[in-house]
Amino acid sequence: MQQQWWRIGGERLRKAAEYYRKFHTIQAIPREISGPRISARDRAQGRIPAVVFSPTAENTSKQLLTTETKQIDSILTKLDPTFFCSTTFKLQVRAGSGSSVLLHSGNVLPIKLARNEETGKVMNMVFVWAEEGSKLEVDLPVVFKGVDSRPGLKKGGQLKTVRKNLKYLCPTECIPQKIEVDISNLDIGDRVFMKDIEVDSSLKLLSGNDTKPICKIVASEVENSVPLET
Repeated sequence: MQQQWWRIGGERLRKAAEYYRKFHTIQAIPREISGPRISARDRAQGRIPAVVFSPTAENTSKQLLTTETKQIDSILTKLDPTFFCSTTFKLQVRAGSGSSVLLHSGNVLPIKLARNEETGKVMNMVFVWAEEGSKLEVDLPVVFKGVDSRPGLKKGGQLKTVRKNLKYLCPTECIPQKIEVDISNLDIGDRVFMKDIEVDSSLKLLSGNDTKPICKIVASEVENSVPLET
């Protein structure tokens, strides 16, 4: 099989990260205590309980916050929720709702978004500070491109996904929202391995065995085949 390359430009990553930090600044206010009743009260007032952790082992502090439900819903409407936890945002902590007093400002990376299983409403969120110069472990979604163009399609082949996410150690200033894999030239029996994916040199794949496949083209329809964006 002809060698394939999948590349992500470091400059493009930095520009994309800067775009979301600039136009999607999350506003938050402190909360002193937590608990089911307090959280329920916050949600009834149109706010989402949240917490921000420090990423360093030396500093294990956390900050309790609440964010505006309308703002988070607006962000999730404009941004594919699949990429929410691989996108950095600017976070501004105000003294209170509607206050002009800024207590703290910095970049954060969402690491958890919990929803109500029945309603789909966001129940709580977890962030980690993502200041420039530091590195974070990030689960990056894998997105397959060129699905309808692959030679194996005409032969009845199906795409079987093995990994939907790949974990990388990323500099906070150039965290990619996703890993794009072009499978337009794959035929039946072809596979894409972790080691085949070339990303920006600043990213480090956190896997003990990069010879494992992330997808393959099989001859017949299988249970794990899924429709993918083109």
